[in-house]
Amino acid sequence: MPERYVLARWPHGPQQRIYSPSTVVEDYFTAGQEYAVDEFVNRCREALRIASDRVQAAYGFPCSNAARSLALVERNAARYPAGEVTVEGIEA
Repeated sequence: MPERYVLARWPHGPQQRIYSPSTVVEDYFTAGQEYAVDEFVNRCREALRIASDRVQAAYGFPCSNAARSLALVERNAARYPAGEVTVEGIEA
């Protein structure tokens, strides 16, 4: 599957490289765009669920790396709950 990485900068925080096993994240994020933390987390949940479902359909099991990425997103959202998350890029 064509994997992608979303490069996100948390408000007053670190950059995070978010793994997706699918290009579906390109439908949810745009490089240079800022998203409120809650909106960013919700977009991650939906995009990574769809990506993991695609892995499940192709290989018979969900993507554990997508689940790990989402857990890290949720952890960062708890640390940096206010402000905007900036998508700095999407990498192949």
